[in-house]
Amino acid sequence: MIKEMVKVWRARTWMKKNVPFLYSWHAYVGYELELFESFKEPSSIQEVAIGKNIEMDLLEQWVEVGITIKHLKRVADEKVTTRNRWKLPTSKKDPHSSGILLKEMMELHIPALLSYPQLLRNQTKQHFNSDLHGSTVAKTSILLERFAFPKVQKAIKKYNVESLLDLGCGEGGYIKRIGDRYPTKRMVGIEIHEAVAKAAQESLATYKNIDIYNKDLHEYDPEEPFGMIMANNLFHYIDPTDRLQFFEKAATWLEPEGIFFVLTPMQKSKHGKQFSSAFNSFFMTFENLYPIPSQKEMEILAEKTNFTVESVEPIVKEGGWYVLVFRKG
Repeated sequence: MIKEMVKVWRARTWMKKNVPFLYSWHAYVGYELELFESFKEPSSIQEVAIGKNIEMDLLEQWVEVGITIKHLKRVADEKVTTRNRWKLPTSKKDPHSSGILLKEMMELHIPALLSYPQLLRNQTKQHFNSDLHGSTVAKTSILLERFAFPKVQKAIKKYNVESLLDLGCGEGGYIKRIGDRYPTKRMVGIEIHEAVAKAAQESLATYKNIDIYNKDLHEYDPEEPFGMIMANNLFHYIDPTDRLQFFEKAATWLEPEGIFFVLTPMQKSKHGKQFSSAFNSFFMTFENLYPIPSQKEMEILAEKTNFTVESVEPIVKEGGWYVLVFRKG
């Protein structure tokens, strides 16, 4: 009898722990299909199902969940409307929507973590398809720009930076922001994913002081050094055995006393240990992705390559994301 009670208690405990996932799942579906926008004004389930050409029974169930968790509410005439919009992801048209992060979590992180039993049994890892997921990851990085850009701008002013190289520039968000404020500074962006690089080139076509190259950073050889190099969300693509060489390249490409600006989640850090641990678990399921660095590792790499650690600051404490600024010795 006691054993059965313990089993029931454990089952109920895990059921309660899974409730928060329901909020994320519901928000992800609403973001992906723009359903929160469809119910912005009171509408019936039938109206939305017909208007969007989607399965009505599944939409009805999604609405029921939304009412239960208070993402939606019923109004007069059997109509439904979105509730607490400020808490929910905005439209897919908004490049800064939190739905981008939900999309990456649901389509990349959770499936990868659920593959653990099979990967453990088979003693193997999967392959990260950058052509398939590169655009999603690049859009997720846009969210971090809001937090990181003030640090970028502060470094540019503090160290009188006149030229800048953005490694793994994505769709060019950082250098576009810099270009809007500093139209005379020389800037170069390197992006390995062809489609993402093309999007950056199109976005920055009118900026005469910015060049975007679709290259692997190992293939790049600048004609002249830069005052600052940025490496944002890049270290999980670099094998730990190659990170010393990466720091050495950065030192070679920098002017004397140039700045190496790094944005990365860090493991075993003071803030965001739970998220960074989950993030690391996701990366470790792929043969071509690598563990995120620790602060100690970054400091050792800096010391070996004659960089001075200027600052280490958290920008998203919950996620364990940090900005590290190194100065060439």
